[in-house]
Amino acid sequence: MPIKFLPGIALLGTISGLAGAEEPSPLPQLEAYQVPESWLQPVPPLKIGDNTWQIGTEAITSLLLKDPAGAILIDGGMVQTADHLLGNLKALGLQPSDLKLILHSHAHADHVGSLAALQRATGAQVVTNAESAILLASGGADDIHFGDSLLYPPVQADRILHHGELVTLGKLRLQVHFIPGHTPGSMAWTWQDKVDGKTTNIAYVDSLSAPDYQLVDNPRYPDIVQDYGLSFERVGQLPCDLLITPHAGASGWHYRARAVQEKPTDCRAYADRAQKKLERQISAQKVTQSARGHAGP
Repeated sequence: MPIKFLPGIALLGTISGLAGAEEPSPLPQLEAYQVPESWLQPVPPLKIGDNTWQIGTEAITSLLLKDPAGAILIDGGMVQTADHLLGNLKALGLQPSDLKLILHSHAHADHVGSLAALQRATGAQVVTNAESAILLASGGADDIHFGDSLLYPPVQADRILHHGELVTLGKLRLQVHFIPGHTPGSMAWTWQDKVDGKTTNIAYVDSLSAPDYQLVDNPRYPDIVQDYGLSFERVGQLPCDLLITPHAGASGWHYRARAVQEKPTDCRAYADRAQKKLERQISAQKVTQSARGHAGP
C-alpha cells in the first residue's frame, strides 16, 4: 500500500530544523468584513408603495411587505442590522410575530447576515431555493468566489422554491425568478402594489455584477457565463414598472428621509448595462489569459 502523510513527515523535518533558529512571526489576525458606512447607516421606514416599505439602511435594501395577515421581509442586510430591522417593524405597528416569511435576493453576508437572528426573534419561515439554501446553511462558507471571507450566522431554510413559483400571504402574491450569475442561487421577485394611487408592477432584482469573478474557465462554476446570459434575458422580460435592487444605487435609489429614485431605470436597461460590463470583463480576462500563455513557463 502507498505510504500516506508524506507531506507531514517533510513538515516535521522542517520544524525540527528550526530548533535554535529565530522564533517565527505570529500568524496574522483575522480581518473583519469591512463595508462602506452607508451600508450600515440606519434609516426610518420609508414608504415605496401602499404595502411596500424600505426598512434597511441608507445603501442596502431590506423590503417589508405588509398585509393584515402578516408581513414579508425581503433581505436583511448585514449581521449588525437585526435590531434595527426589528425596531422598524415596531415603528410600523408590527410585532416580531407579525413577520411570517423571510425571502432574499442572494446569500451573501451584506444581504442575509441578519436572517438567523431575525428567524429566531420572529419565528418567520425562511423561503429560498436549493442553491442558496446550501450557502445559507454553511453561513457563507466555501463561497465559489470569496471562499470563507464573507461569513455570517448559518440559516436553515424552511421552504425550497422552484423557478416561477408563487409565494403568498393574505393578498400579497410574489413570484420568484431564478437569475443565476452573481451567485448560483440569485433571485428576483415581482409583485403588484399601489404607488401614488396607481397599480404598479414592482421588480426587486438581484445584483447582475461579477466583482473580480473568474469568468473564463472557472473550475468551480463552469457555466457562469451561460448563467449570466440566461439571467440577462429573464430580467429584461420581467414585469417592471418600478425597479428596486439590493444595492440601492444600482437602480438609482437614495434612502434618507424619503425613498427617492433620482435616476429611474427599468429592468431591460439594468440587464443591458450589466451585460455590456460583463462582456468587457470577459474580453479583458481572455487577453490576460492569452498573454500568460504566450509568456510560457
